Amino acid sequence: MMIAAADANALNTTGRVIHWALRYDLLVWFVSLGREKVFREKTLDLVKLKPGESVLDVGCGTGSLAIAAKRRVGAAGSVQGIDASPEMIGRAKKKARNSGVDVFFQNALAEALPFPEGQFDAVLSTVMLHHLPRKPRQQCASEIRRVLKPGGRVLSVDFGGGTTQRTWLPKYFHDRHGRVAPQDLIALFTDAGLRLVDNGPLGSGDMHYVLSTQLL
Repeated sequence: MMIAAADANALNTTGRVIHWALRYDLLVWFVSLGREKVFREKTLDLVKLKPGESVLDVGCGTGSLAIAAKRRVGAAGSVQGIDASPEMIGRAKKKARNSGVDVFFQNALAEALPFPEGQFDAVLSTVMLHHLPRKPRQQCASEIRRVLKPGGRVLSVDFGGGTTQRTWLPKYFHDRHGRVAPQDLIALFTDAGLRLVDNGPLGSGDMHYVLSTQLL
């Protein structure tokens, strides 16, 4: 998988920014063997979204997860997505329009979220944190804690390394894409002041999840 080098002009982020949105969707479909919808729904099952809740997707990419989340929270709920890539945001907006789903997408940094404190019931971060170096990754975790409501939860999913997949494609994909060890992901949110609720393998390649909550 080819990833754009760190782009100093992309909102001054030191993370990696993917600029080829359409090819990204095609690659996700190919790598997941066409089961990306199953992965999305399983991810949303873990965070237990309820009708009327407010949701933020950090590093939303082309918007598929945010659109699926909106269907779960319904008309009374709200979903927003941010990404450092303007190309990703452009495609996400187009997909939301085509789906007839009201999701607000904007070009912004994960390490400097453009939202007030305590706005969201749930924050999602899927296969994004490995794109950030250590310091902005820590800033992102702190920002997620800041924008969560008391009792709100954050679900993070990422590659953990040590894949047991037998096919060469997932291993190649992971080797080029990067990883965050499960224990490092747990420590990241714990150090940010969030409480660990659950963690484990997602059942897709070597992906794992960490579910944490904002202290009341």
